[in-house]
Amino acid sequence: MAALLVAAAALLLAPAPRGKFVQLAPGTVELHAEMVLEDGAEVRGAASGSVLRAAADFKGRALIVVRGNHVLLHDFAVDGNREKLEARLELPRYDVPFARFTPGNGVLAEGVEHLAIRNLRFWNIAGFAVLVSRSRQVAIDGVRVADSGSRNLAGRNNSTGGILLEEGTSDFRVTRCELRNIRGNGIWTHSLYTSPRNARGVFAENRFHTIGRDALQVGHATQVRVEGNAGTRIGFPEEAVDVEGGAIPVGVDTAGNVDRSIYARNQFYGINGKCIDLDGFHDGEVSRNVCVEVAGYGIVMNNSNPDMEPRNVRIEDNLLDGVKYGGIFVIGADNAIRRNRLLNLNTAHCGCYYTAGEPDLFSSGIYLGKGAERPAPARGNVIEENEITGYQMDRRCIGVAPGINPGSNTLRGNRCK
Repeated sequence: MAALLVAAAALLLAPAPRGKFVQLAPGTVELHAEMVLEDGAEVRGAASGSVLRAAADFKGRALIVVRGNHVLLHDFAVDGNREKLEARLELPRYDVPFARFTPGNGVLAEGVEHLAIRNLRFWNIAGFAVLVSRSRQVAIDGVRVADSGSRNLAGRNNSTGGILLEEGTSDFRVTRCELRNIRGNGIWTHSLYTSPRNARGVFAENRFHTIGRDALQVGHATQVRVEGNAGTRIGFPEEAVDVEGGAIPVGVDTAGNVDRSIYARNQFYGINGKCIDLDGFHDGEVSRNVCVEVAGYGIVMNNSNPDMEPRNVRIEDNLLDGVKYGGIFVIGADNAIRRNRLLNLNTAHCGCYYTAGEPDLFSSGIYLGKGAERPAPARGNVIEENEITGYQMDRRCIGVAPGINPGSNTLRGNRCK
């Protein structure tokens, strides 16, 4: 058996030639360097189980590096040996993508087309379980990731551990995956401001348990559907949260410029932060989501990215139950906030005065703001048929920032108690 494993390891260390099929040996094979896959490669595990494990002296960006098109990986496991290979790193600089920065990944693919990853198991990964950059036609299905991600110098999460698609990756699907005990983000997209946006993607039917940062994030993207995902214990353990970096955990987060996207039918229980963050989200839909026991704000709009305006967003038929502060923060124009059930709000009984000049921001059911990162006064919005309950919601149902004219928005049929 030892000779067989040595021979298998030698095969894996060489680049797989065009169209090469690799049948992994049963048991565990230790890798000391990257396994490189070229066009048409297929890697399959043995029926009795195969594990690729990073050796203590492993050198490389990832255990598996995909640099060819039409590659298929399926039915095996990857052990990243995090105990030996974890490096305490901060986030990369604003102009450096993760693929050029983060070591110790499970699978790394750059500039490829038609990549399929099915039924893989990852554990103890120091970097990202899967990191795909500048690629298209990517399908990740039935992947399980556990006990992964590294820390920064302060011992907090540095966003690693999960599944990341970046730098203009397009036509992708991440479905039916399970992520548990991830220090950083679960499943997300990211692109530098100067890079193409990620496009035409689906995150659907994934499950999350104990995630230190965001369960899901859509970063700098267009036409992404986030549907039917569920999770619990988002923002836990608390010592993993990047407090110093201001990385408040979120069920479904947004960053950069995001449009023509839909967040629907996602369910989260126990969030140590926000339910849904819409920083950069416009011309899209947020509907039929459920968040229970939220130790922060419910749904928040923001406009950090200079290329967007928070407008034409439909926030409809969502349920928030047990929210520490306010329900929905609204800025911008021509948005519709309809038929949401915002129950048991302001469980902190907050009279908090966190934002200068806006004493009602954290204690209102729905709050019409004057802006966030940039001015974007709430005007032309429709706020109707929402049910709002909680501490003092009979008189703090719909709050208005100083300088905002309630008459510039349509408020009707809201039930407050």
